[in-house]
Amino acid sequence: MKTSPLVLPIIVSVSVSIFLFAAQSKTFDPYKVLGVDRSASQRNIQKAFHKLSLQYHPDKNKNKGAQEKFAEINNAYDILSDEEKRKNYDLYGDEKGASGFDPGNAGQQGGYTYFTSGGPGQSGFSFRPGDWQNMGGQGGSKSFSFSFGGPSSQSSFSFGLNDIFSNFFGSDRGGSQFGGFGGSGRSQFGGAKSSSKSIPAVNSQVYRKEIADKGVTWLLLSYTSTSRGTQYYESIIGEVAASLKGALKVGSVNCDTETSFCKELGIHPHHTSRLFVYSYKSSESGSLVEYTSDLDAKNLKIFCQDHLPRFSKRVNLGHFNIASETVGVSPKVLLLSTKRDTPVIWRALSGLYHKSFLFYDAEVHDASDPMVRRLGVDALPAIVGWLSNGEKHNLKSGISVKDLQSAIQDLSALLEKFEKVNRKAGPVKSKKMETESGDGKIPLLTVHNFDNICGQETPVCIIGAFRTSKARGKLEDILLMVSQKSLSRRQNVASSSRDSVSYALLDAAKQQSFLTALDKSGFKSVDQLLVTYKPRKGKFATLKGALTTEEAEKFISSVLNGDVRFTKTRQKPTVK
Repeated sequence: MKTSPLVLPIIVSVSVSIFLFAAQSKTFDPYKVLGVDRSASQRNIQKAFHKLSLQYHPDKNKNKGAQEKFAEINNAYDILSDEEKRKNYDLYGDEKGASGFDPGNAGQQGGYTYFTSGGPGQSGFSFRPGDWQNMGGQGGSKSFSFSFGGPSSQSSFSFGLNDIFSNFFGSDRGGSQFGGFGGSGRSQFGGAKSSSKSIPAVNSQVYRKEIADKGVTWLLLSYTSTSRGTQYYESIIGEVAASLKGALKVGSVNCDTETSFCKELGIHPHHTSRLFVYSYKSSESGSLVEYTSDLDAKNLKIFCQDHLPRFSKRVNLGHFNIASETVGVSPKVLLLSTKRDTPVIWRALSGLYHKSFLFYDAEVHDASDPMVRRLGVDALPAIVGWLSNGEKHNLKSGISVKDLQSAIQDLSALLEKFEKVNRKAGPVKSKKMETESGDGKIPLLTVHNFDNICGQETPVCIIGAFRTSKARGKLEDILLMVSQKSLSRRQNVASSSRDSVSYALLDAAKQQSFLTALDKSGFKSVDQLLVTYKPRKGKFATLKGALTTEEAEKFISSVLNGDVRFTKTRQKPTVK
């Protein structure tokens, strides 16, 4: 139907009047919306936003007007949480910093017709005769800008001619700039944000390079342009990320622009934003787990902590034998703490360095505990490390933690330094160890590897003591044969290591003090000797004479079955 030239000005005039009346009768003040003073700190603004968002979130509050109130809260926080927007609002009454055309003067500027209030307490608009007729014609003005309010507080808004008819009456073509008039489109003063400004974007390339199976836990936000409450999600994520800084990384995935990537991850569009944690809880391979509980910082933080890496093996220090744990080129690190569960810091580190170290942790109650003192630790928490060649190092004792991030950084530097030491020392089968142990299979006891092979963590240590090279060769062959027998190679586990056995050679000519610590005679008249030593109990038993594989096998079997009588050592044996 063709609109009469006389009717059009009336419609537009009435519409503009409605806008001016609504704008002046209800001025949007973000400070009042959040209930904070103009001098409020960012922390107080954030707290107010969290409180109100929980109260009016559409998923929780089904009362009439709750969704509009939630949108208004989001918009207020969007302004006050942004330093530039807040400054502009304080100066101009508009977060964009636009104060409109000069108040009190109407006129045309570059094809735009400006309508202004006459000053404080006044409202109205004016236009030149004939302007309405030119609105729809070629070269006519199709967009309008209004200013209203006094010098101390001015706001402005503008709209195009098409907007009057499409947005006033609920067209779904686009979002209105004014809350309460738009259709399905989003409004500047209502509705969700269309993008994540504060959280780094993640695409398929970033995901594969920085997230997938890298040992780091990520908190990911997925959203679309129509998702509700994105800004509130961002605020909660920011609070959780700050509290777990160093142990947790965050990212956002826009499923509008990353459609195929979201489909690949199994993330489907939703009417609200969604949260996922890249978790290592179930296995060493990471996987996405959705967070579906109440959206508040406390619960989300607990959820993220629960899904931090679990690469550290929890052990009972009383039954822990480092020598019997997985043998390989990787060094080992053990955390001693009073925590009942593996600490967050250690779990995060185990994820970051799980490809470089074997991680363990144990609960201990006091540094004076004999098991702790045997490791050379005098203060808790403490980290003890073992190089690949068996050398023990007390990496750090009495660890103090100021905050999570700095602690992870400090301990990361410590582990990286230890890794370098390990590379220089070389693995178990390095040339140095092969020289000391003959063929590298039965090690020769030295000051460096004694604690690892025959230390307090070892229940039973079988030692072939020799005084000549010929005796060494014979003992080595015997121990190699016996050590491969199932009777004496029952594998140790952390919970039960009483039957664990380690094997070693001892140069009695150079380490006579070791044998003297067992017996006053030092077995000086014996060329070769098989010693069974129990470090924890400080007891020993010996097999002397012409040794054979059969005799050695029978002797060790009797030891394991408890059929051999042990003697108390004179003092704790050591090597030099």
